[in-house]
Amino acid sequence: MRRLHFLYHELRPRGSDYSYIVDTENFVKQMDLFVQLRAAGRSSLWPEVTFDDGHISNYDYALPILQSRGVTARFFITVGWTGKKAGYMGWPELRSLHESGHAIGAHSWSHALLTHCTQKDLYKELSGARLTLEDNLGTQVTAMSLPGGRFNRRVLAACVDAGYKQIYTSEPKAEEDPLGLMVGRLNVLGDMTLEWIRSVLQHESDELASLERRYRINAAAKRILGDWLYEKFWAILNRKEPDGDDAGTSVE
Repeated sequence: MRRLHFLYHELRPRGSDYSYIVDTENFVKQMDLFVQLRAAGRSSLWPEVTFDDGHISNYDYALPILQSRGVTARFFITVGWTGKKAGYMGWPELRSLHESGHAIGAHSWSHALLTHCTQKDLYKELSGARLTLEDNLGTQVTAMSLPGGRFNRRVLAACVDAGYKQIYTSEPKAEEDPLGLMVGRLNVLGDMTLEWIRSVLQHESDELASLERRYRINAAAKRILGDWLYEKFWAILNRKEPDGDDAGTSVE
């Protein structure tokens, strides 16, 4: 069984021009599609659902939609924002997600680019995040997702040293069972149509290969432009909404 992990961030009832926000109506249709394809066995790829950051909409909107369809998801949490940053979940919401059968992973402590962190900073971003989640949820946390999708050998080694068994990226690629250390994901944007998502999941489609090629081009652009300049261009292209609390954070 090959799995394709879909990556969501924030949901809203009316959507937004900001690419990383998916409206709830489209999310419902996508979850219904995933359920139908799983049941019928008509897809060559098994769709999985993940969320990054820990936005309150994951609890308010995503949770009831998932529960009503029997779909479990993995929520990667920026731990330092939990119960601290407006618009993001607190510990009661995270406990409710966990108790409802959903998996909780870490998305670092502060959403800093890990490739920019010192070894001391990496300890807090990785070990600090994992241990705080475990202490508050009473469960093992062995998966994490990379803020901004950025990593290098030093970061990967630090993730393993911090106790993570799986590291989720933003590289759009399918994964074989059992999952290895690195797990790719397809980042879902607000303007992606249901039919396009359906086509990505079909074995005869070349859409996923096209996405992988685009990802490699973007990775090259990051290296050439540098993180700061790349993110400025990214924010313009994706119509990122201003958020005064996001200083120092990064994009996927």
